[in-house]
Amino acid sequence: MPVAVESLITPDIMKPARYLGNELGAVHKAWDTAAVRWVLTYPEVYEVGASNLGHIILYNILNAQPRQLCDRAYLPAADLAAKLRETETPLFAVETKRSLADYDILGFSLSYELGATNILEMLDLAEIPLTWQERNEADWGKANIATYPLIFAGGQTATSNPEPYADFFDFVALGDGEELLPEIGLILEEGKAQGLSRQAVLLDLAQIPGVYVPQFYDMADDGAVHPNRPDVPKRVLRRVADPMPAYSIGLVPYVQTVHDRLTIEVRRGCTRGCRFCQPGMLTRPARDVEPEQVVDAIETGMRETGYNEFSLLSLSCSDYLALPSVGMEIKNRLKDENVSLSLPSQRVDRFDEDIANIIGGTRKTGLTFAPEAGTQRMRDIINKGLTNEELLRGIKTAHEQGWSKVKLYFMIGLPGETDVDVLGIAETIRWLRRECQGQGKRRLNFNITISNFTPKPHTPFQWHSVSTQEFQRKQDLLRAEFRRLKGVKVNFTDVRISAMEDFVGRGDRRLAPVVKRAWELGAGMDSWWENLGQAFEAWTDAIAEANLTWKYRQVEQGEWNLFDLSSLNNEASSQNIPQPLQNLDTSLPWDHLDTGIDKQWLQDDLKRALEAATVPDCSFEGCSHCGVCSVDFGHNVVIPPQPIPAFDGNFVPNQDRVQRIRVWFGKQGDMALVSHLDLLRLLDRIVRRAQIPIAYTGGFHPSPRIAPANALMLGATSSGEIVDFELTECVNIETFRQTLDTFLPTDIPIYKAEVIDLKASSATQSVGQAEYLLTVTASDDSSIDAEQWQIWLDQIWEAKEILFEQTTKSGKKKVVNLRDRLFSLNLGSVNPTQINYIGSCRNDGTILRPEHLMFMLEQISEQQIVLAQIHRCQLILSNMS
Repeated sequence: MPVAVESLITPDIMKPARYLGNELGAVHKAWDTAAVRWVLTYPEVYEVGASNLGHIILYNILNAQPRQLCDRAYLPAADLAAKLRETETPLFAVETKRSLADYDILGFSLSYELGATNILEMLDLAEIPLTWQERNEADWGKANIATYPLIFAGGQTATSNPEPYADFFDFVALGDGEELLPEIGLILEEGKAQGLSRQAVLLDLAQIPGVYVPQFYDMADDGAVHPNRPDVPKRVLRRVADPMPAYSIGLVPYVQTVHDRLTIEVRRGCTRGCRFCQPGMLTRPARDVEPEQVVDAIETGMRETGYNEFSLLSLSCSDYLALPSVGMEIKNRLKDENVSLSLPSQRVDRFDEDIANIIGGTRKTGLTFAPEAGTQRMRDIINKGLTNEELLRGIKTAHEQGWSKVKLYFMIGLPGETDVDVLGIAETIRWLRRECQGQGKRRLNFNITISNFTPKPHTPFQWHSVSTQEFQRKQDLLRAEFRRLKGVKVNFTDVRISAMEDFVGRGDRRLAPVVKRAWELGAGMDSWWENLGQAFEAWTDAIAEANLTWKYRQVEQGEWNLFDLSSLNNEASSQNIPQPLQNLDTSLPWDHLDTGIDKQWLQDDLKRALEAATVPDCSFEGCSHCGVCSVDFGHNVVIPPQPIPAFDGNFVPNQDRVQRIRVWFGKQGDMALVSHLDLLRLLDRIVRRAQIPIAYTGGFHPSPRIAPANALMLGATSSGEIVDFELTECVNIETFRQTLDTFLPTDIPIYKAEVIDLKASSATQSVGQAEYLLTVTASDDSSIDAEQWQIWLDQIWEAKEILFEQTTKSGKKKVVNLRDRLFSLNLGSVNPTQINYIGSCRNDGTILRPEHLMFMLEQISEQQIVLAQIHRCQLILSNMS
């Protein structure tokens, strides 16, 4: 029977703070006044989803719409998923804790070919039918009828080729969602007001450019998709929107996320024309953001969020020509705040001293480039637009500017590749190391990631593939070559993952049962990393059950290789198996999606690749006539280079310790589920947001001087926590307290603040004891009276020795006498039974934890004792009576 969601979010699950829904930036709108209620559901764990920029932007935009409410949901970790199933409690939105089935519309981000199994997992946990066919059995928008939300997908994979997943979604949002989703919301609001049926609402949605409703289209025998009714468009347009930096400022999670920083988009779209790159083709035209908007968004965002790092996002940040100017302006403005800038995507040919200055400094971030291929010939085939000279110049600049390690991305299996090209990757690394050697310089090391080329729809290479055996052979060639190189760490992508990505990513509607069956057999995304063999077996079994093994073999054997046209005339025809591609004009499952790029242009560009002919970047040179620039998709918007401000220098930590303020505070309610490390991160961000003049430590990684007395265990509440703040200038104590109180969550109340002599011992050094109030029960007999509990406590108090074996951090076993660490023990109330004790709490490891007292109680009572609740009443400092 379903239970309250809050009862499942407990300390016994990993990182329970993931599911609180009250982090900074979370929006809580009134349920009853909302005409349309959305959930943006990210099919990954919270740490991935909550830091996804698109997720944050759309969440903020939808909540900015009148009469629209938007909550969030994420793929629960295995422990919470098990609890939900055991208690038959449906998956919930984190803000309201309501079941997802209570909402009008659920939007899933589908950005990876194999990610649909996670979506099915979430729908199943939400007790929502998996397919549109099942959901259509219930009408939508009318009272007193069992209904289900509309289910849709967006994201790169959904825009590229939604056909393998068509059965699962009522509609698909193609392209950018900033303008599209509010339009969808208006149609839903009208549909609900008019009491329209589910089919009628979907038909209205199908009239919106960018909305694809799979049930209004059928697949022909050749895989092509055509409308099955006259009142929907034959081809569905991809939507294009300009970046909106102001909406990027939002969620600041309690837990550390994958991208734990403020991220601002500076450029959307890429026109470099790399022939393997799907995002570069699907996001055209290129649209730069005005430098003033970027600077304002970053400065505002850093103040409002308290992050200590920000990132400028684009498919190729280096092609944002205002980057050196914008980066330097922000670096100078935030110079005194220990803030660093990371650039996730850079072109090595544009990396220079100006870029090095804005991402370098005291806290250097990682440096990543993607040469993609090891020879000039291969880089020309893929239209990378990078010469050996440019590659060397960029790497040399990085080394000269202080980087001792650089990460490089390469691919193998590219069209026209030979073994010379494959071995050229290792030779390129040797050459770069040799050229960067110099007297007195540290050796330049490399982290190399070598992925297997996977053809993507809507690219010139969509007609090509490589056999998994060839991938394996080429990986073995490189492994042997790299064994001779020191200071180089090499990672390879598993060939089985690449083959399955290829099979699903270029598949048609016949794959929907395969995706569903793979999920039923346990092929969730997490299983790819935890048990790759098991996940791969689930997928291959699902393929076999669907009688599509022949089709998967074509991927495994690389039979779609257009660089060897004779390979198309093979055993498939002799076995009456459909040949995947008779020629370049063969219908493809995604031809009905209008991305703006002309199919003929893709064919012509493939032929140019065969000749190793390059195409210039149309943002900076002549038009390549790809077909995108038009009324429907717009045109390139390129901001010219801006004057670069003078570099004011890197952050110099202010180590002046002028004042120490000690704060006594509590940790109540939901904050009990925030870990100690997450609390420290929270305090750091609050100090930044409140602009408190905090002092810093010295060294390579300066840290703010915020020192808690002692860590509180996860799940425990407290009314006696202590933390020291050391400041660079004197602040009025009441002003400090009020400022801190303004920015702290309500469940972290401040009880007292005092100025402490800087020469006095810190709270961390002074803490010696802690007082706890424990709520306990005996598991086999809840009716134990107060007298019996008192007898047991007296026996503990009178004991001279209660030995306990503990394991040290180094792994050694050590026997300690717990009784020596107990200083006070009293029975509090009964029903519930509460025990009050004072025990050691020293940061050298001499601690009497609540679980230690439970051990003592069980030893004396010979009963199993359940610890129901922990409350820390106070921390007792050594200089206190």
